[in-house]
Amino acid sequence: MQTIKPYIAEIKSRGQLTIPKKIREMSHLEEGQVVSIIPVGDSIIITTKRLELDEARRELRKILKASGLSAEDLVAGIKEERERLYQETYGKKNL
Repeated sequence: MQTIKPYIAEIKSRGQLTIPKKIREMSHLEEGQVVSIIPVGDSIIITTKRLELDEARRELRKILKASGLSAEDLVAGIKEERERLYQETYGKKNL
């Protein structure tokens, strides 16, 4: 059984809490990531929030806007990449 080591953190005056680096790395938490805080009795659970469909759409729009691509460009690129990977994996059949 894995030993669980407690980490100590201080809540700042504005209610901010810094999650220790080791925990962020173990949990794959990154800056700007949204988490859920669930009260359980006198304890809390902090867990990563799963992207819901609307949030995923917003994230995709941000990525497209930042890259300068249209949705059509993205789909075309995915088709090209899929074809390239297929050829790389399976190659052309010799007849």
